[in-house]
Amino acid sequence: MATEQVEVRELKEGRYIVIDDEPCKIISISMSKPGKHGEAKARIEAMGLFDTNKKSVVYPVKHKVLVPLIDKRQAQVVSIQGSEAQLMDLETYEMFSLPVTDEVKDTIKPGGDVLYMITMDRKKITRV
Repeated sequence: MATEQVEVRELKEGRYIVIDDEPCKIISISMSKPGKHGEAKARIEAMGLFDTNKKSVVYPVKHKVLVPLIDKRQAQVVSIQGSEAQLMDLETYEMFSLPVTDEVKDTIKPGGDVLYMITMDRKKITRV
């Protein structure tokens, strides 16, 4: 599992975080001021990269959380069968199949190039 630990205070909107073993993109972060007997807290709203569920967590700003390491790569579309696309990585020439999401199904075509991401041993087509 390719992750690293980062303090909550270092996170920013648009970056990534692991919530419930699911890599998520941070939508918003709101920080509260420290109280009389407590420390500052951060409320993080995030959207799952693979399941697209909205998640919300609250952590102290000094708490360490896992951040997924995301590898973005380029591939060529070899063929499309139903909702699966067969792709070939343009660096390693590895062949694999990925599901075609609703976001890219209208623009993806055989022979074209796509960008995909690899994180936590999972892959997803991000854009055409």
